[in-house]
Amino acid sequence: MSRKPPSGTVVEGIDFARWSVILCKPDAVERGLVEAVLDRITASGCTVTGRRDLTAQAWQAHVHYWDLLVDADWYPGRDIPACLDAMYADRPVTVALAYGEPGVHARLRQLLGHFDPTQAAPGTIRGDLGDDSLEVALAEKRLVRNLVHTSDDSGAARRDFGTWFGAGRRELLVAVPSRTALADA
Repeated sequence: MSRKPPSGTVVEGIDFARWSVILCKPDAVERGLVEAVLDRITASGCTVTGRRDLTAQAWQAHVHYWDLLVDADWYPGRDIPACLDAMYADRPVTVALAYGEPGVHARLRQLLGHFDPTQAAPGTIRGDLGDDSLEVALAEKRLVRNLVHTSDDSGAARRDFGTWFGAGRRELLVAVPSRTALADA
């Protein structure tokens, strides 16, 4: 009888301190900003690889934003599962991997800027490209549209990889193509 491997062994041996999952959200895809977002991440010194354009499933949004579901009482007047479904379910997203030096997560989070685009500094992705605000999102009882997510830390990168790529794509984390090879592809 075959047994499921212990949690995490699917990607054992991978240094997630160097990997981050990039999620270009439906608003970035629908506004045609995916290339601009990925180009800015590449310009920051990361290698971007493993790009997949897909239709998000409700379960992926629920797993990805588990923290919103756990802390749903912080958002009075909003049905968080319904908000996640409206924002993601059956909508286009682009996912990719960013590979960089250890500490890549903090650098990418700084590049993204504040989660509320109106509070994000100029020069950040959300500050320059965002067109929503937390104030409007609260008034409309929805989540803020802020274009892109990157993994918060190594543990989040591991979880995000499983959610958006799955165990069958482990090879994406092994060989990192050079920027030159990516440009020639």
